[in-house]
Parts: sequence; C-alpha cells; structure tokens
Amino acid sequence: MRLAHVTDNQGEDGRPGQVPEDSEGTPKPVIVEKLDPEQSMVLRQVGREWGRVSAARDAWRAALPVDPDIGRYPEPAQITPARFGRIVRVPPLGGLPPPAGTGDMETVESRTEPPALGPRIRHAVLGAPLRSTAIARERMRKIVALPVLSADALSSVAYGPEALLAVLVLAGTAGLAYSLPVAGAIVFLMLAVGLSYRQTIRAYPHGGGSYIVATDNLGRVPGLVAAAGLMTDYVLTVAVSVSSGMAAVTSALPGLSDDVVLIGLLVIAVLLAGNLRGVKQAGALFAAPTYAFILAIFSLVAVGLYDASGRGFEATPTPPLHAVEGVGLLLVMRAFASGSTAMTGIEAISNAVPAFESVSWRNARTTLSWMIGLLVTLFAGTIALVHLTGVVPESRETVLSQLAHTTFGSGGMYIFIQAATALILLLAANTAYNDFPRVLYLLARDDHAPRTFLRLGDRLAFSNGIILLSVAAAVVYAAFDGKTASLIPLYAVGVFLAFTLSQSGMVVHWWRGRERHWRKSLVFNGVGALLSAVVFITAGITKFTEGAWLALLTVALFLLVTTRIRHHYDMVRRALRLHSKLIEIPSRTLPPRPGARTPEKAPDGAEGPSEDVLPRREQDEEREDTPEEIRHLSVVLVDALHQASMRAMAYAASLQQPVLALHVSPSDEDAERFREGWLLWGDHLPLRIVLSPYRAIVTPLISYIEQLHHQRPDLTITVILPEIVVRHWWHRLLHSPLAGRLRRALRPLPKIVVTTVPFHMEG
Repeated sequence: MRLAHVTDNQGEDGRPGQVPEDSEGTPKPVIVEKLDPEQSMVLRQVGREWGRVSAARDAWRAALPVDPDIGRYPEPAQITPARFGRIVRVPPLGGLPPPAGTGDMETVESRTEPPALGPRIRHAVLGAPLRSTAIARERMRKIVALPVLSADALSSVAYGPEALLAVLVLAGTAGLAYSLPVAGAIVFLMLAVGLSYRQTIRAYPHGGGSYIVATDNLGRVPGLVAAAGLMTDYVLTVAVSVSSGMAAVTSALPGLSDDVVLIGLLVIAVLLAGNLRGVKQAGALFAAPTYAFILAIFSLVAVGLYDASGRGFEATPTPPLHAVEGVGLLLVMRAFASGSTAMTGIEAISNAVPAFESVSWRNARTTLSWMIGLLVTLFAGTIALVHLTGVVPESRETVLSQLAHTTFGSGGMYIFIQAATALILLLAANTAYNDFPRVLYLLARDDHAPRTFLRLGDRLAFSNGIILLSVAAAVVYAAFDGKTASLIPLYAVGVFLAFTLSQSGMVVHWWRGRERHWRKSLVFNGVGALLSAVVFITAGITKFTEGAWLALLTVALFLLVTTRIRHHYDMVRRALRLHSKLIEIPSRTLPPRPGARTPEKAPDGAEGPSEDVLPRREQDEEREDTPEEIRHLSVVLVDALHQASMRAMAYAASLQQPVLALHVSPSDEDAERFREGWLLWGDHLPLRIVLSPYRAIVTPLISYIEQLHHQRPDLTITVILPEIVVRHWWHRLLHSPLAGRLRRALRPLPKIVVTTVPFHMEG
C-alpha cells in the first residue's frame, strides 16, 4: 500500500449528525454522516488515485466466487410481535431454513458443540442467546399504559408521606401539626409539575425526557446535568423501592428485620436476572400489581374516613412525643423536600409518548392527567388518615402498615395491603430498568458514554446498562443498610434537579418558538421550574450533611466523565476524517485472470458467479495440500468512508484476491448516504449493502457471512475490519471489541478467518 497525496481543506468540526427518529419516535443512531464539501472533494480525489492503480471494476466483479445478493430482510411493516410479547421471529437472511431442532426461536447452540459449564449455567439462568429475532414496538392503550408507566409515581405514596412525617416528628406534637399545610404545598407542587409535563408532551410528541429537553433548549452541559439527575434518580428508585418493599415485608414479618440487607440484595439480583433475560411481556401482565395497590389504598382511605366520620372527623391524639428540635422554617422546608419525593416518576409518561396508541400525544396527556389525579388523591388521603388516626412514624413498622392495622386489624385485608405495597414497589424498581439503559443509550448515541451501551445483548436487552444499574443500586442499598429514611435525602436532589432543568428548557422552548398558546404554556412550565428549583435548593441545603452532598458530588463527577468521553470521541472523529497526506491506496491489486468469463446473470438480474467457480455442494470441505489449492474471498466491513476503512480496503485489495465490501445500514437514509459516498469514491470494489430494519448491526453481519459460507463451503473467507487502537487502557473501554465478537460467533464455521487492520490513535 502507498499514500495518496491529495488536497484537503476540511475544518475541525467532526461533530455527529442530528439523530433522526422513526415513525414511532424511536431514536436511530446515524451510522453514516452526510459528507461536507471538503470531505467530498477529498473522497473524489482519492477515488481518482484508486482508479490509476486498481483493476477495473468489472474485473473485480467477475472475480467474485459468490453471488453477493443472497437475500434481504423483511420490510419493517412485516415485523409483527406475538400477542403477549415484543420479541418476534425473523427469517434468516437469504431465506435458508434454520438448522433442525431449533424450534421457533433459533439459538446459537443449535449449530455449535455443547457449551462449557460457565455458558451452560448462564444460559440456564438468563436463557439462550436469541438469533434471528427482532423487537417490534408494542402500542399501549391508556388503561394499560396508566399502571405500567405510573407504577413509579404511585408507589411513592408508600414512602413519601412517611418521609414527610419522619422530619416533622423531630419537633414532637407541635411539628406534626404542620403535616397538613406541608402536604397541601406538595399537592400544589404535584399539580403544577403535572400541568408542566402536559405542555412538554405537546411540544415533544415523540418523547421528551429531561435530557432531551434540556439539551435541545439549554445546551449540552445542562443536558448532561439533567442526565446526571436522571441517572441518580433511577439508581435510587431501585434502592428506595427495594428498601420500602422490604419495610412493608418486615412490618408484617418482623422476624426478617435482621436480614433486610441480604434479602434486598437478593431481590436486586432477581431483578437483574429477570431483566437480562430480556423477555418483555405485554403491559397487561404488569397492570395487576398497580391496580391492586390503587384499590388497596383507596379502600384504606375510604374505610378510614368512614370510621372517622362516625366520631365527627375528630383527630385521635398522638402519643406523647419527645421533641429533639424546635419548629422552624428549616425543619418545615426539610419536611417539604422529603415529602416531595412522592413525585418521583412523573416524567415517565412524557418519555414514553411513542408507546401509546394513536393519537399518541393526546392519549399520553390524558394518561398523565389520570396519574396526577390518582397521585394527589392517594397522597392527600393518606396524610389525612394519618392526621385523623394519630399515627406517628416508627422504626419497626411503616406508616401504611400502622394505618392498615388500625383500620382493618391483622386479617386478610391487612395482608392484601402489605402484599400490594410490596409488589408495586418492586414493579417501580423494575421501571428503572427500562429507563436507565435508555438514558445511557441516548448518552452513548451523543458520544457522552461508551458506545457499548448502544448494543443489545444476547437476549435483546441493553444488558450493559442493566448490569451497571444493578451494581450501583446494590452498592447504594448496602451502604445505607437498606434504610429508606437514609436514602431519601439523596433521592430528592437528583429528582428535582432533572425536573428543574427540564421545565426551564421548556420555558426557553416556548419563548423561542412562540407557538399557539405559548404564553399560557410558558407560565405553566415557568411555575413548575420555579417550584422544582425551590425543592432542589431546599433539599441540597437542608439535607447536605445527611447525604445530599453525595448526590451533588455524583452529578459533578458524572459531568466530568461524560465530557472527557465526548472529548475522546471528538478526537477519534477528527483523526478518522479523510486527510490529504494519510490516505492509503493499494500499490498493486487484482491481476487479470486468464480465461475469466463475465459472470452470468441471475434470474432476477443480479450478478452471479461463473460456472467455473460454482460450489460443489456435495462436498462439505475440500482437501487443501498446497497454498495454490486454497480459494480466497476477502470481505471488508465498511461502516463509513473514513481513514480506517480506506486503509482496510487498501489492505484487502493489495492481497490480489477477490474482495467484497459489506455495509450494514439500519435505515434507508443511512444506506442512501453511504451509496452516494461510495459512488463519489468511484465504486471501485464490489459492494453489498444489507438493510437491517431491526436497528441491529452485528447480527446481520454474522448472518451474511454465514450465508456466504453456506453458498461456498470450499472458500476460505477472510473477514477484514478496521480497528481503532488507542494508547491508554481506559480508552479501550470506549470502543466495542467487534473483532472478538465476530470470532466467537463465527468460530464454529470452518475456513472463516477474522483479521483486523489497526488504525493507531496518537492521543
């Protein structure tokens, strides 16, 4: 290979293109960015250099020993999920039948030797890796979306009122007298923030979480701060939900109190294993616990208020309390900040707008209104019942458990309330497993997190994000001994930091756009931003020494790490841009073949292999005694036309063997952009573009190479891919080890070689 000297006047931008969304609002990463004028000029000149040294394009195509057009995936409209799931069976690329014995879902083991003990255990717990599958979006009706998306918010009724009372009780009976006014302020905050998010849904009909809204309207750094708040929120959602669920269990079974940390960690492990399995059932299966909790709390409040009406709603005196603090503004604000944790999860519906049936944004707004109404009713009813019954927080029994004991005794209704509370809290923890990996995906898509978080795991779930969430939640849960009261101070900071930035971003959005009713919407979002900021500042100041400092430190560290990751990816992007003195072209390429014939046309018009290279399918493998008897095909994986891919193609062409370039696109837009660049370069090598409608890249690569092998088992296929080589070990964590994954997947097939062409980074 040699260097081609061409003119290059490009700038130092190198930023990724905007990320479009599909018809359902699902973000799609842009694999191929649109070339700027300078890069187009360099690419055209590089193509001319190739044309001077390379064999003619017809010679490359005539040399192919395979037919590159081996089938296509079905259209996205043809992908339909089963009735109770989101995983659907997809026919293999090329239409070949799956191996015998694979059942409805083909697995990796179907064509390999029995796995070792470690993989067997992993497959028994998590399930076998799925192949030839895709995820189809499931639209939800409002009656299903309400319990599924409201579980986090409604479950906070189990610990929000108790967190408020646990602060006020420090001032004794005088402090508890402020419970109703503080609860009233929280109810007003719920209504204000709820109305604010209704405006967010209208402005972002394809889903508008705090990270997206803050980034779009306030900038990159505020968006990252909002993401930090969300990430903290989701980690603490798991920790707080598990700790509150364990408190509900130990209130009914006090004998388990000493093992609450161990049992809670086991619960997190079960959540981890369940989510790693990636089996997403229909929303209707998750609706029962939420509706059971709503029924339980409504029954508790209704019966409690009925009993109180018999005595003229006269409040039962509280037992004598020893005050350790005086009543003051600081105490009241601390109680307000703690009780406001009952609002966690309000933004879940605005994140999931595309999951609703059409008209999705209108149904989402209606569902949000129902959720706010239920949340206000349950929260206010619980506080009112606490006031009327004289219940005070205790370390051995939750407030809800005391209310249920007072109202129903220890019979079946008490058990039902405790069981429903524990179930919805665990369901709320599971909600974080859906949202946390999505935020990581968005961060990785924008180059603020390692790109490994873009990848679906063996079971079609974001496995790396799920593992990270579980580890972080387990560490936090164990560090605070599984005590909900100790975790609440951390919770409020992250939640209301995200709320504040999201609503502030909406204020900027309405001010810039000035759409219809923009003044009214601006007022709603402005009030929501102001009140959220008050809670955030209050929690940060009043609970700083109780653990809020840790949440603030986490946000600062998160901002530092994500900006450094973005800096590294920007540096890689600049290095990969086509430069004048660094383009490599082959010094020699495919020699002319004596007697080579033009490939025959396949029935559908596609080019097929000539007769002298057709496979002998009756032979599984050929005897290869000398190097001359080995027949080669180099398949170069090209994600985009940049320095590294040009080097890989030059290396493959210089081997003087047949070469096929392979590109996988997740969308028609990406495929068209790549095809335009390829033609601009000169179309010197045979190219096959595989369009994958499943938002997957690696699986179609493996499937295509497998089909080439089945077409010509006698060929030695060398898979060549560019590899980014970095100087520091921590930078290696930011790059996916694609070569290793391909080797593991293709190892069972004979005569497949995977090799990399390194591209070294200097920084």
